[in-house]
Amino acid sequence: MLVLGLLALYWIAYRPLAQTSGQILAPVSARATVVRDALGVPHISAANWEDTIFLQGYVTAQDRLWQMDALRRLAAGELSELIGPRTLEVDREARRLRMRRIAEEQSRTLPEEDRAVLAAYARGVNYFIETHRGRLPLEFTLLRYDPRPWHVVDSILCGLQMHRNLTTTWKEELQKQAMLAGGDAAKVNFLFPTWAGTEFQPGSNAWAISGKHTASGKPILANDPHLEFSLPSTWYQVHLQAPGLNVTGVSLPGVPAVIIGHNERIAWGVTNLGFDVQDLYMERFDPRSGQYVFHGQIERARLETERIPVKGAKPEEFQQWVTRHGPVTVAEQGRFLALRWSAAEPGSFQFPFLDVNRARNWQEFTAAIARFAGPGQNFVYADVDGNIGYHATGKLPIRKNYDGDVPVDGSSGDYEWEGFIPFDQLPAFYNPPQGWIITANQNPFPKDYPYRVHGDFASPFRSLEIRSLLTAHESWKPGEMLGVEKDVYSAFSHFLARQIVAAYDQRKPGGEELKSCVALLRSWNGQMEKQTPAPLLITLVYQQLRKMVAERAAPGKADLYSPQMAPAVVEKILEGDARGWFQDKNEALIRALSGAFEEGRKAQGGNVNRWDYGKANELTIKHPVGGELPLLGAYFNVGPIEMSGSSTTIKQTTIRLGPSMRFVADLADWEHSLNNITIGESGQFLSRHYKDQWDAYYAGRSFPMQFGKVEAKETLVVAPK
Repeated sequence: MLVLGLLALYWIAYRPLAQTSGQILAPVSARATVVRDALGVPHISAANWEDTIFLQGYVTAQDRLWQMDALRRLAAGELSELIGPRTLEVDREARRLRMRRIAEEQSRTLPEEDRAVLAAYARGVNYFIETHRGRLPLEFTLLRYDPRPWHVVDSILCGLQMHRNLTTTWKEELQKQAMLAGGDAAKVNFLFPTWAGTEFQPGSNAWAISGKHTASGKPILANDPHLEFSLPSTWYQVHLQAPGLNVTGVSLPGVPAVIIGHNERIAWGVTNLGFDVQDLYMERFDPRSGQYVFHGQIERARLETERIPVKGAKPEEFQQWVTRHGPVTVAEQGRFLALRWSAAEPGSFQFPFLDVNRARNWQEFTAAIARFAGPGQNFVYADVDGNIGYHATGKLPIRKNYDGDVPVDGSSGDYEWEGFIPFDQLPAFYNPPQGWIITANQNPFPKDYPYRVHGDFASPFRSLEIRSLLTAHESWKPGEMLGVEKDVYSAFSHFLARQIVAAYDQRKPGGEELKSCVALLRSWNGQMEKQTPAPLLITLVYQQLRKMVAERAAPGKADLYSPQMAPAVVEKILEGDARGWFQDKNEALIRALSGAFEEGRKAQGGNVNRWDYGKANELTIKHPVGGELPLLGAYFNVGPIEMSGSSTTIKQTTIRLGPSMRFVADLADWEHSLNNITIGESGQFLSRHYKDQWDAYYAGRSFPMQFGKVEAKETLVVAPK
């Protein structure tokens, strides 16, 4: 039995591993090479960009084909065809958003130069599929299916999935509307600010510092975007070379070119902008006929019908009305709400990243990102000439007489988008006098901005802490940026701890438990470290206070309130006149402390000094297929493992999301640049590159980005077919 088991493992899991040495024939115009370094990162060198992008598609499929297939199916609403009824609601949600239909519509209007890039990538993916039938990655064998050919639409779907992840805000509009119904409107609006009041400028973390602050005299750029953890990793590292093209960094599986990285002259990073690009419209709608009212006229919605294939069951028919505003995604209590989303607007998908990869200066770089429609991003820039810059991007709607924070009347015609904010009027900086630019998802728009601003912006604690660290000393070196990226000090949590201590000292309530809690917070340094008790206690205190203020604003609806800006709101209430929120602020703080202790006691016992924040912030990253296997599942997965950090620390870490990679670019010497992703390059569990980056990621270490000097561990020669 053991021999048979080993043979089966070899046949279905070892044979599909990527061929990384020797020679293959492929439809390329001239001889090319794919050199793999010690981390398995492919360094592709070809005669022209078409061959290079073709090979990028090929090698990405070698390592990540099942992830790519799962991403396009997730976006298109086609998972149930493989999984069965348990993913039906996931598929319905994708169909409600019309993801495949949007991708097909955007494909028809793609600029020809963008289509050529996506088509070259698709040819590479398909060449891998065609030449590896019968020895595809393990997941295809376990789920008993073969992938269909890759198309341009599939790359658009992968991009749309990221767009969806970073811009879905319509549910927050419903939550705020529910809190306003029967709540104190002034207080509810106070709880949902667009600005916290402490933003300094844009500059999930990205920053650039000029040469006057570095040891080399040249800029350093750092970027660690925060995204949901996944296995395989969100990003795929790659180095692309051809005449006029020499770029390295990270790509999205399923999408060509380098999304974040550097070439021979410039480096760039991105963070999510957070501007609201979705609106819900309450339609005066008849679901029997599809008729609805707009601007005093009767219009008819379009009925779209689809079939969702379901493994082991009958296909489900899916029907949806689509008005001029978008799909009727919500129907409840006699209300019909249609969703308008910038991603569905004509021309909302362009692919400028090959132009970004070839840009040589600020002018060429901004000309390229001006075509980037979404998801809206903060782009941070540096170049070898010593310049640093920032530019917001995206197709951001102009709202004239409303903010977009709650659903609006779709029948009146008074709440229509009036175009999109011109690129040259979006926030931008070039060589600011202070010599640094910082973005950490905070609101980058000035208060006197000529257009209405609304979005899911972060409280400014991370950006302020980055500024504090970067301005604390001079002569920065690239490796020192890792210390900033993994910093877990929370100014907000430390502030809240001091508030608790001050309230206790004034009120002096009895009870040994509270005395122990206050003693713990009194000596705490604000570090959100695993295996320590204070971070857990103060996190529970914050949750109690957040519910208190939400309950005061909207009785019975406190559980609806959890926006990114909430910590800044709580801080503002505690620092100001809190009488409108609490009869006695100190009493409220003591009550929050007591409630936090009781909650923690149930989970970790009555001795607060033995609590462990890491146990409450414990991460498990499960492989969606292999992680379900008996006996072998644990090998596929990462964790459970305790994590440090919080939503208000530079290293923003929760049980759901964290830094998706860490990138540091040294504009003085590219060989000193650093990059690592979360898990590893390969999605195949028998590959030595399946988890080989996790230990360094977890410890906050990194790896040199091999660029001019590549230490070849394996070389695959690609000869013309």
